[in-house]
Amino acid sequence: MADPLAAPVTQQISSRNPLQPTGGRDFNELRDAARRLVVDGDGKAIPFGALYREQRAIVVFVRHFLCYACKEYVEDLAKVPKSFLKDANVRLIVIGQSSYHHIKPFCSVTRYPHEIYADPEREIYGTLGMKRGEEVIVPAQSPHVKSNLFLGSIRSIWRAMTGPAFDFQGDLAQQGGTLILGQGNKVHFMHIDKNRLDHAPINTVLQLAGVQTIDFANSHQIIDV
Repeated sequence: MADPLAAPVTQQISSRNPLQPTGGRDFNELRDAARRLVVDGDGKAIPFGALYREQRAIVVFVRHFLCYACKEYVEDLAKVPKSFLKDANVRLIVIGQSSYHHIKPFCSVTRYPHEIYADPEREIYGTLGMKRGEEVIVPAQSPHVKSNLFLGSIRSIWRAMTGPAFDFQGDLAQQGGTLILGQGNKVHFMHIDKNRLDHAPINTVLQLAGVQTIDFANSHQIIDV
């Protein structure tokens, strides 16, 4: 297990530039984003900065709650034991960009047990520089996405049609990203997704945050239609 008290992580992972320093320093964009509000599954709004002010946090921004790639990525995030996070004193947080009404159904379908919020107006996405539109990257494959584009899209449409309202639950062009933040206004790691499959590998992020990694190959597989 990595030492959670080690020096701040100062690396970014991306498809084109495997290692880019962030410096573990303050970012003006994060100061702005910290004042914006996120909403929990019950509709309670809190400042984004409160999520990492007192404790280091892994923050994963997903495209939208019906995105098949995001669903499968979050299914793997759901396999991270709470005990691993507690031992490392790290929070694991997912943020989506639709109404908070979609949070609980998304947690139900992914079995995600950790913290999750919504940024309905995509204010934090925009402030932190999350991309819109998809950039083609070769090879384009996430280690956490098992479905192909056709099958994944069909499943997303089916979930939209069978939900309480036919709603794609966010801007379909919006991309996400992963950050390690805190304590305070520190950015230790930042990965901006270029497309729906450009996820930061979960074990890499866990290791950089000082959290014990897991064996996804042998972990319990979540099966969902």
